[in-house]
Parts: sequence; C-alpha cells; structure tokens
Amino acid sequence: MHSANDKFLDKIVKKDYNNQLEAVLEKKYFDENVKSILLSILYKLETSYKDYKQVKQDVDTKEELIEKIINAIKNDCEEIKLVKPNSEESKIIGNRTFLVEKNKKRIICYNVERKLLYCIAKISKKEKIINDNYFIINETLSNLINTGNNINMVEPLRDFNGYSWTTIFREIESIEHNLIYQNLMILLENKFLNKWIYNSEVMMDYMEIFKNRIEKLYGKENSEDFVEILKQISILLEAKFDNKSKSKLKNIKEDVENNLEEIKDNANYIENITRKKKKLSKEIRRIDETINNKAMLQQEYIERNELLPLEKKIFSIRILSQMMNEERNKKIKELEKLNEILKPQNFVKYKKELEEKGRVLKILETNNIQKSIDNLKLELQKIFLKCFEIKIDKAKDKQELIKLIYEFRYYLLLPYNYENAVYQEKELQKIIEDLLKKILNKSHKYKVIQKFSNREEVDYELLKKIFVSKSINLEEIEIRLTKEKEGFFVQVFDGKSLEENYKMKEIENIKNKDFEIRYNKKVKAFY
Repeated sequence: MHSANDKFLDKIVKKDYNNQLEAVLEKKYFDENVKSILLSILYKLETSYKDYKQVKQDVDTKEELIEKIINAIKNDCEEIKLVKPNSEESKIIGNRTFLVEKNKKRIICYNVERKLLYCIAKISKKEKIINDNYFIINETLSNLINTGNNINMVEPLRDFNGYSWTTIFREIESIEHNLIYQNLMILLENKFLNKWIYNSEVMMDYMEIFKNRIEKLYGKENSEDFVEILKQISILLEAKFDNKSKSKLKNIKEDVENNLEEIKDNANYIENITRKKKKLSKEIRRIDETINNKAMLQQEYIERNELLPLEKKIFSIRILSQMMNEERNKKIKELEKLNEILKPQNFVKYKKELEEKGRVLKILETNNIQKSIDNLKLELQKIFLKCFEIKIDKAKDKQELIKLIYEFRYYLLLPYNYENAVYQEKELQKIIEDLLKKILNKSHKYKVIQKFSNREEVDYELLKKIFVSKSINLEEIEIRLTKEKEGFFVQVFDGKSLEENYKMKEIENIKNKDFEIRYNKKVKAFY
C-alpha cells in the first residue's frame, strides 16, 4: 500500500516521453530519418511548452499534448514517408506539401517538422464530429473544427522555441480556420472542444450541446448569430479549399432547388413520387431475383465486368452479391423515405426541411467566395467581441482577470489575414479600443494593472501597448514615460529589452498633473 508521500512523488516524477516514443517506434517500420524527426518534435515541444502555456493559458497539459501525439503514431500511423520538394518521390503528393491517407494509415509529407506534426494531428481525427442529421454542416463544420484543431496542435512547435514567441503568418495552413478555431477555444474553453473532437459516444449530439452552451454563456441573440455565421463560413471554406466538395455542394444545391420547384405543384409532385416508388420496388425485386438465381447472378457478374475498367473489376461473384445487397438496402431506405413523405403530416415537414436546406445553401450563390468569407469573418469577430465583453463583465477576481488579459492579448495578435493581426484590422479597432478601456478600468479596480492617469484616454495611451506585446510574461512589463519637445513618449520594456517606443497621440489639455507616473523612471505595469 502506497503512503501519501509515495503518491505525491508519483505525481511529480517526470515521464520519460522519449523512452515512451522509442518503445512505439521499435514496433514501426519507419526509417531512421523519420524516427529522428519524431524524437526532435517531442524534444522541441517539451522545451517550448512552458512559454506556450504562459502565453495562451487555456491549453492541453504537456502530458495530454505529448500523449496525443504518441498515441496517434502508435494507433494511426503504419507508414510515414518524408520526401523532398520536386523529387521523383514527391510526385505522389502533386502540388501539395503532404498527403494523409487514413484508410492506409499512411503519411507522405515534406521533411518539415511542423508539416509532419500537422499530418499526425490530422490522421488521428474522426472524419465527422457532428451527427448526420445536421444537413451539410455535419461535414463542413466537422472539417472546419478538425482543421482548426490540427493547426492548433502544431502551434507550440511552430511559434515557440523556448525563449521567444514568433508567429510567421505564412506558416499557418489556413488563417481562417485558425482564427475561427481560436474564437471557439476562447469562448468555449479547450476542455469542451477536446471532448467534442475526441468524443467516442456516437449518440451524443455535440452540436446541440454546443448551441446550448454558447447560449447559456453569451445569450440567445449572440448564440444564434454566431452559430449561423459559423455554418455559412464552414460551407464557403469547404468550397474554397476543396474543388470536389465545391462541385458536390453545388450539385446538392441544384437537387434541392429542383425538388422545391417540383413540390410547388402538389398533384404532379405526388405523381412523380409514386412513379419513383414503383421504379424502386421493381429494382429491389430484380436484385432479389438475381441474388437468389445462380445463373442470373453469373450473367450479372459478366455484364458488369465488361463495362468496368481493369482496376475496378469485381473479383468474385461473392463480392458482387455483397455489392447488390448494399444496393438493395440503399433502395429500400429510399423507398421508406418516399413512403414517409407521402404521409400528409410529413409532407409539410418535408417541404419546410427543403426550404431550410435551400436557405443554408444560398450562400453558394456568391460570385466571389473569398470576399464572402472575408465579410462573414468580420461579422463573426464582431460577435466574438460582444461575447468577450460578457466574459469581462463576469470576471469576479484578480486571477480570472489576469487570465482574460492574456487571452485577449493572444486574440489581438492572431493573424487576421496574411498581412495583419486582429488588432490591425481597421473595422475592429474602435470595438477593441472600447474593450481595452473596459479591461483597464476593471484591472485598476482589482489591482491587477497600475493606474497611470486619472484621465481614461491618457491611461489608455500609456498602457495600450501591453495588449500587443510579444512578451511571454506580461507581469514583467515595465513602462517609462519621457517628455520631449515633440511631446510625450512611452517606452515599453520586457525586462531589460526595449519592446516599444512610441509618441503618445495628442490629447487635448494634457498637463503634467494628469500623469501618476514619474518621467524617465521605469515602473512595473502590473502590481
């Protein structure tokens, strides 16, 4: 029996993840280069984790992060192949930088650590994390969240090196997926998203849980607006990044519109459904007869194979019989669906469902997908900022407020596009300024950040750069105010390093007595 001291020691003993990974790699047929890069990834994550956690606050524990990676390698990767750009081997991935084949448990990618880690994150995901009864978004929103999570998993390796925090916007696989995922992570918390993404309970309706959670936290109006834009942008992102999905979505849209047009004439529509039912019943009877008649099955086997190319030939009559059974089950489901539609109480419901599908797909009518994505992205950020204001209002102690300050600083420095961070987006700057002033006022009240002026606009000018500082530890930031002929200047220090040196904007009737900070003296911004 373990003593209390023994249990305590068990908790603090550091796991040797290198040995754990090496034990997994011993059972894999990876070449030495692959094994070496995997061990390097683990080493760098261990080195960077502390700063990553400090900057972002709400993240997986180091143990959770590393174990996810090791488990993905163990359970989901049978082959990892690293290739050089423009080599003969790289032709298999075409103009992409990686290929993930989940069915073969195979990864082919460039010999780049962050690319390989992205692939490992991707190969371990379920294709759908939203129930099939959610039309279209069961695929598009699943892909948006999964892709965002893959990018998120690479972040500690990509942006942190053990002594600095540097984000190169072009190294992020998708700015939009990343921004939206971080919106969700800040509003709903990392733990909730992990439960959703890695949920193994098929019956759990996480989309419904998600909608209820966001409504409970941020109100019905914000919740409905946020979810609606999320659905629309997920459809457009799918169309932007995947041409096959784009064609599929447009075909579905066309089918829905055709059905809506048909349903306008009730009598004609019912006649068409009756015709389809008769056709399906006939096809089901033919399948039954063929499967149960050896000669007919043999003839079907010959006829089908004559029409198929070599790589798609049916290998045996047994396989053909299985295929035809699957076809039969599909047709029976179609027949059952048509029978349900013909019931008077279901007809109105079906019409409403079609109209809702048409409304959801209407977003595809845009002539410029990227422009529509940009518009939706901007609206989503405005709703996000409304929700974040509620988080600020709810903060009730010093620790909670410090966490919010770190979260908001992280958000403001997220890439908004390939040129600007969020705080540089002109359409958002006024909202951001108002929120920063609100955070500062509450921070002064709870003695988190020192107050440098009794005039709000002066205080804001002196302290605003804290919120866009790349300092790992915000509590170490110091401010120095200087007065020159040209005006007042503010210097922001991270330890001994000068991070910012800027001239305060002209403020009407500003006087020496408006400052509660002495000139030329470094003062800690945080208590």
